[in-house]
Amino acid sequence: MTKQTNKKKKIFLVAIATIVAIILLSFSYFRFSIYHPSESASSIATTATVRNKQVTEFKAKNSKLTVVFYPGALVEPDSYSIWAKKVAQAGYTVKIAHFPMNMAIFEPTIATKLVTRSERYVIGGHSLGGAMAARYVHEHHSANLKGVFFLAAYADEKGRLDKLSVPVLSITASNDGVIKQDKLITGQKYLPKATTFEIIKGGNHAGFGSYGSQKGDHKATISNQKQQQLVADKLISWLTKID
Repeated sequence: MTKQTNKKKKIFLVAIATIVAIILLSFSYFRFSIYHPSESASSIATTATVRNKQVTEFKAKNSKLTVVFYPGALVEPDSYSIWAKKVAQAGYTVKIAHFPMNMAIFEPTIATKLVTRSERYVIGGHSLGGAMAARYVHEHHSANLKGVFFLAAYADEKGRLDKLSVPVLSITASNDGVIKQDKLITGQKYLPKATTFEIIKGGNHAGFGSYGSQKGDHKATISNQKQQQLVADKLISWLTKID
């Protein structure tokens, strides 16, 4: 074996070792940065109709419409169980999507696996999940789509919905320290003019789920229990107006 061959082999092995190290470090970062559901949210999640690797589903009796929901980045799906169950009790089946490494960006088209061709549905998400839901709609708009909603989220150019004819709801919180306000404002041009905008006074970014505090967020001046109820109330009020 020549010196040249040995040198190439060493370079190859170093490259492989570097790639493996990056993958392991990335995996560790995602694993230890996950936001876990509160005790209350975890408890309610155990009452879900369906709970597997793909979805946490709260099925409503005589469901009027299905609500497909994309969680925020690094937030475990069950963290949204509190308001999801309230919405289901009001007559709307809620399907909280599960994503690889809890990142909607890794499988933004998962909605196609969660609804049937004949199922009427609305879709939305929290934070990054909202942006990915908008991108899904931009690429996969169907006649059964009846609405889009954002929880502390905004649409971008790749997920522009300004030509969409179905109802759109945007709910934000006054004490949100995570969402980028400039992008939130810019994102409004990608939404229909008839979009409904709601603000939860005293609420914060993490309060759209129930998973404790979030890095960079401001302190809420209302309880998480109160914000969960307000999220449910505003969603239900919006859903009742959809044919």
